[in-house]
Amino acid sequence: MQYLGLAIVIALLAVIVLLVALRLLLGGSWLMGWLRGTCGFAVLALAGLIGLIGYDISTYSALPSDRPLVTVTFQAQGSQRYEVRLEQGKEARTAMLEGDLWQLDLHVLRWKSLAELIGLESGYRLERLTGRYLAVEQQNVARHGRVVLSEKPLGVDIWQSLELGQRSMHLVDAQLLRVDYMPIADGAAYTVELAPTGLIAKPMNAAATEALKNW
Repeated sequence: MQYLGLAIVIALLAVIVLLVALRLLLGGSWLMGWLRGTCGFAVLALAGLIGLIGYDISTYSALPSDRPLVTVTFQAQGSQRYEVRLEQGKEARTAMLEGDLWQLDLHVLRWKSLAELIGLESGYRLERLTGRYLAVEQQNVARHGRVVLSEKPLGVDIWQSLELGQRSMHLVDAQLLRVDYMPIADGAAYTVELAPTGLIAKPMNAAATEALKNW
């Protein structure tokens, strides 16, 4: 709920900036000519950027303190082909994945400075689920080797772009975290948790435990 409310506030800010841009561009008289037009387009671009940030933030969920980030369950649909169920709290989605191993990437936003002081909670978003065969020849012909779990506005990673290289932003620290490759097995279920050292995948049932023993 926090991230939806934050997205709405940012969207309202984008609308205000957009109105300022239109005021500059559509004014009755073009005093200072190209300078006024340049300023108007710059403000218009700022409104668009704020709008994109608002939309992006709306796709995040607050980091849970009493449950895993996500539960990943595999059900065989053929030879080395699985239906994957990903559960985040009360939400669930399914995808098809091929391979012997799985890997999960997710994005974490950690608020700092003033944003942390006013009580904003860190959030996360699932990015992609990747499958991998142990045999190279199978990997080269895989058709369901990667599942995109979140769409980036205009195909751009906003937070990486805003960091402008390696410089950190003042209000938020954006991190891409990854679960290293883990074995897939029919009926196997794993939980993914956030630890101080990064993401940890833990076996949730006997099928996952046995798969780890045989890996």
